[in-house]
Amino acid sequence: MTETAPAAPSALRRLLGNMAHLLSGKAAAAIISLIYIALVTRMLGVRDFGVLNLVHSYAVFIGGLVAFSGFHALVRYGAEALANEDPRRLKQLVWMMALVELALALTAMLVAVALVNIVGQQMQWPPDALRFAPLYSLAILATVRTTPHGLLQLAERFDLIAAHQAIMPMTRLVGAVIVWFIGGGLTALLIVWLIAALCEGASMWGIAWLVWRKRWRDDANGPAWQRSIRDARTTNPGLLKFAMLSNVDLTLRDFAPRAIPLIIGAVLGPAATGLFVLAQRAAAVLYQPAQLLGQAGYPVMTKLIVAGDHRQARHLVWRSWWIATSASAAVVVVMLIAGKPLLHLMGGAAFVSAQPILILVSVGFAILAGTPTLSAAVTALGQPGRSARAQLISGLVLLPMLPLLLRMLSVNGAGWHIILQSTLLTILLVLALRASWKSP
Repeated sequence: MTETAPAAPSALRRLLGNMAHLLSGKAAAAIISLIYIALVTRMLGVRDFGVLNLVHSYAVFIGGLVAFSGFHALVRYGAEALANEDPRRLKQLVWMMALVELALALTAMLVAVALVNIVGQQMQWPPDALRFAPLYSLAILATVRTTPHGLLQLAERFDLIAAHQAIMPMTRLVGAVIVWFIGGGLTALLIVWLIAALCEGASMWGIAWLVWRKRWRDDANGPAWQRSIRDARTTNPGLLKFAMLSNVDLTLRDFAPRAIPLIIGAVLGPAATGLFVLAQRAAAVLYQPAQLLGQAGYPVMTKLIVAGDHRQARHLVWRSWWIATSASAAVVVVMLIAGKPLLHLMGGAAFVSAQPILILVSVGFAILAGTPTLSAAVTALGQPGRSARAQLISGLVLLPMLPLLLRMLSVNGAGWHIILQSTLLTILLVLALRASWKSP
């Protein structure tokens, strides 16, 4: 039992190695994004920039609400299949998760088309945006990539995940430059954003397919796909319950962040949404590395727990949480000093007034920084329901406060809402993790 302790640094090195790959891709994506945002904000101004983001946020929101995310289940049960040297079981999992995800994505697109006119009119979208919005529902396909993402995590090909992160911003940059030269406007940029979304989704499936062919396909010559789906339920006890609970957890985790721009649009209009979105993008430098830390750590934690090495897993979780929180707190100080020049660089003089909301969102994201690692650990311990309950209480229970805060404090109310939600979520996840260690 005591001989497992010296291996702890190895697990941390694996996590940090995965994290380094993801950060390299995210850094490249951030630089590219800074360039295209600077172009787009100057082409559109505050109001139309808000409309562009509202149309995109609506599609992503419906996609996240209706569609299915099964990568946690794929990684957990796939790790067991690999540990037992059972590639056929892995094939069954991949088929099942992929088909369920694609079927629910189609449902999400139909829902988005059915509701888009009602939503767009409530948020004061201009006629051109309203006409294009039903077609933009195809952008939901950008969110339909959790199965290939899980497969790449299982293979620990974080280098490929990192490279994929640059595809969407690079497509947007090329498209924005073209629109700049031809003198296009909002509709042209909506077309660019849609193409970028489709490229993001399709490329992830393509990358995962290449990894599958190289690594597992020849060893997994199992039954036809119909039988594979049926057998996946019997060879993986608890799969459906785990998949549904982890999907609810991810849906609730993303629900409030994706709903906030839409609520701002409904209460204050597109211009306020434009200010908030730019401040949120600037503050994302705090939360995105934390999300990547959770992604990088999940397969490592899962494999340690499957192997029964809970001591090493516990050490890894708390070290990761401390790293994420400490680093984010340091970045908040930078935002306090350089927030206004950063907003001017990203959006021009019209967006400098977003400095107060930038500071508030930065503080909220710093508090939130450790939660992806905590949530991943609870899920890896086989308790996604506990993480889902934490997301439900902190997200949905506090969300009705947002319209009141917006009316009282204007767009700054969204920042105070994020701070309250982040604090409550952190407390609830710490309690959930402690309970999960006692009864994994």
